[in-house]
Amino acid sequence: MNARRIHLGFLLVPINVSIVEEDNRIRESLAVLLNGARDIRCVSAHRTAEEALSQLATNKPDVVLMDINLPSMSGIECVRRLKALRPELQILMLTLYEDEEQVFQSLAAGANGYLVKRSTPAELLNAIEEIHSGAALMSGKIARSVVEYFQKLKSAEPHRDHLSHRETAILDLLVQGYRYREIADALDISFETVRAHLKSIYDKLHLHSLAPTPPNGG
Repeated sequence: MNARRIHLGFLLVPINVSIVEEDNRIRESLAVLLNGARDIRCVSAHRTAEEALSQLATNKPDVVLMDINLPSMSGIECVRRLKALRPELQILMLTLYEDEEQVFQSLAAGANGYLVKRSTPAELLNAIEEIHSGAALMSGKIARSVVEYFQKLKSAEPHRDHLSHRETAILDLLVQGYRYREIADALDISFETVRAHLKSIYDKLHLHSLAPTPPNGG
């Protein structure tokens, strides 16, 4: 059974999604797209981070689509606060451009992945499905930032556990442009094992980002 399609008797439980997006046109278009999908529904849409923080506890979405650049409080700070309130919440960042620094900060704050706003409707719906099923989305560009971050941590704290050899190998292949299934073939592991390692990398990134910054400029 598809991981996102949960049956209660004969009832198909949809993925509940909330949108946090400043642009009215984009926010409304996303809501229409989500409500037109077979087993996804938009339960709320918010213009600001402050509005989302005050209402998402009531709406209780499974997944949040979060604009990085919001007025007043940023989407990155909103992610950090939402994750503190609901650690299990899955958050997909939406960004106009693939700004590596902003995306990396979002992931460190607890986001589970990101998409550029020019992505197709199919790509967006698939990303929601992946995020909801527990997957972690990562591109080669962001993998490079993650590798550099953990290299700095290792230099500052050489005796502390950081990334495993397998996790490092997966990131290195992502940087080289490999897709998830190609990584599985190259390392002779299953596709699901690749996804599990990526989830572990995200968890470690978030955990380390909550600790004090390494003294050598992490």
